[in-house]
Amino acid sequence: MPLVAAAVCPHPPLLVPEVAGAAAGELDGLRAACDAAVARLLDARPEQLLLIGSGPRTTRFNPADHGTLRPYGLDREVRLWKVNCAGGPHLPLSLTIGAWLVGRSGTGLPRFAHAIAVDAPPDECDRLGAELAGAATGPRTALLVLGDGSATRGRQAPGYDDPRAQPYDDRVATALADADTAALRDLDPGLSTQLRAAGRAPWQVLAGAVRATGGDWRGELTHHTAPYGVAYLVATWERV
Repeated sequence: MPLVAAAVCPHPPLLVPEVAGAAAGELDGLRAACDAAVARLLDARPEQLLLIGSGPRTTRFNPADHGTLRPYGLDREVRLWKVNCAGGPHLPLSLTIGAWLVGRSGTGLPRFAHAIAVDAPPDECDRLGAELAGAATGPRTALLVLGDGSATRGRQAPGYDDPRAQPYDDRVATALADADTAALRDLDPGLSTQLRAAGRAPWQVLAGAVRATGGDWRGELTHHTAPYGVAYLVATWERV
C-alpha cells in the first residue's frame, strides 16, 4: 500500500461523550485534537484508511466487524465500515474507539483494521508494519494508530504512581513529534508493560510501516495530557 499519512490517537472510552456523561467536557480538548488528526489524514487524499490498535492477539478484522461500548455503560455498537451479516462483535477497545473517531468525520472511505497483540515483541511489530506497507501498488492508504501512553501518572492513575512514567511518556512524545521511527522501535516492552502503556506495540507497527515505506516524514505532536493519570498523545505524520 502506498502510505501517504499517519495519525496517532489514544483510545479511552471516555472520548465518547455519552460514556463520559457529566465529565464529557473534561476531554473536549483531546476530542478536538483527535478530530483534527483524522481530518489531516483525510487532507492527504487517501483512498482507504487502515486502523492499527492493540488487542489480546494479532488479528486482521473484517470491514463489517464492530465493537461495543456496553462494558462502559453505553448500549451502542460501533461499526468499522460496512454493515452486513459477515461481521461480528470482534473489535477490541482500541479499534472500537478508532472506528468511532473515523465515523465522526463523516468520511465514506473504505476502512480496514488490524490488531497487534499488546505483548507482541518489537520484531513482530516491525514485521507487521513492513508487511502492511510492503505492496508498492494499491490504494493510497492513511494509518490511524490507536494507543495510550503510561497509566501510572500519579496516585489517581489506574496503575498508581510510577516515577518512570513521565520520562517514558516524554520520550514517546518527542519521538512522535520528530517522526523518529528508531526511538519508537527502541521502546522497551517490559517497561511499557509495567507502566501499562497500551500504545507501545501499535506505535512500533507504525514505525515499521513508515520505515518500510521510506522517504522523509514530518511529525507534529498536537496533544499530550494525562488528566486521569493516563497519558493521551495525539500526533500526525506526513510525507515531506
